[in-house]
Amino acid sequence: MKVGVFTPLLSQLPFDAVLKKLRSYDINAVELGTGNYPGGAHCKLSMLENATELAEFQRKLNDHGVTISALSCHGNPLHPDKAQREAMLKVSRETILLAEKLGVKTTVDFSGCPGDSPTAIAPNWVTCPWPPEFLKILDWQWNEVVAPFWIEHAKFAADHGVRIAVEMHPGFVVYNPETMLKLRAIAGQNVGCNYDPSHMFWQQIDPIAAIRVLGDAIFHVHAKDTQIYSANLVKTGVLDTKAYTDERNRSWIFRTCGYGHGAEWWKEFVSTLRMFGYDDVLSIEHEDSLLSPEEGLTKAAQFLKEIVINEQPAAAWWV
Repeated sequence: MKVGVFTPLLSQLPFDAVLKKLRSYDINAVELGTGNYPGGAHCKLSMLENATELAEFQRKLNDHGVTISALSCHGNPLHPDKAQREAMLKVSRETILLAEKLGVKTTVDFSGCPGDSPTAIAPNWVTCPWPPEFLKILDWQWNEVVAPFWIEHAKFAADHGVRIAVEMHPGFVVYNPETMLKLRAIAGQNVGCNYDPSHMFWQQIDPIAAIRVLGDAIFHVHAKDTQIYSANLVKTGVLDTKAYTDERNRSWIFRTCGYGHGAEWWKEFVSTLRMFGYDDVLSIEHEDSLLSPEEGLTKAAQFLKEIVINEQPAAAWWV
């Protein structure tokens, strides 16, 4: 297992400077955004039609000894607004095609969320079974929109030798292990998850126990923490819609690794991932509103590098 970085936190820097900075941390794996919500500052989809640009991009990676863990295009490919849906789907498909060209096996995306009917203009995330029309909406979403789209989209990715890691995130139809496995049962084994423990924490799901539920459905992992504030949690619960920058009043906020949970927790997290077959990249994602990107990256890299080194399995004398 090794530490990598999801590079949108360095979007203000040119790609060469990003690669040089990461090498200074002894990090040689990157997750690159290609568009949609993460943006595409360091990985342009225009490379699909420009062989020279693609070759130069690959040369930079090779010169710095850096590999790509995943191409990420988190969006809402089920958005009820046609223009938004088609734009996000275009990015998702082109990301798969670029991953094929680059020899990258994994793309990261959201499941998406439809509206409540064919005439809707905004997504509708159903969070409870009553009044009864909510369950009717949920059934319509999964049967008429989610399943047909993801069966076809998963096949498109598989046909190009790429797998899709869906990030479980509230606001979309896949937000917890149960809905993740439901989608996988529909779309097939080429769909798994980008596992971000921070999203489990704030839903009050034990992220380590959830690894045992997800098993080999884990394709890629984000390294990001969450801090829960009990004094506010009793007022708002976990579905807190206050701005992320209103840290004093929120029930939880995203934190840099080690600032929500200590080394003992992260060691068990890494060990359990390895136990259930994941021995790849921990991709640092910085969304800590109390630390600058520079400070967050530095702290997370130092923290995780020691844990991953300490957790490397040694050759067993009895084998």
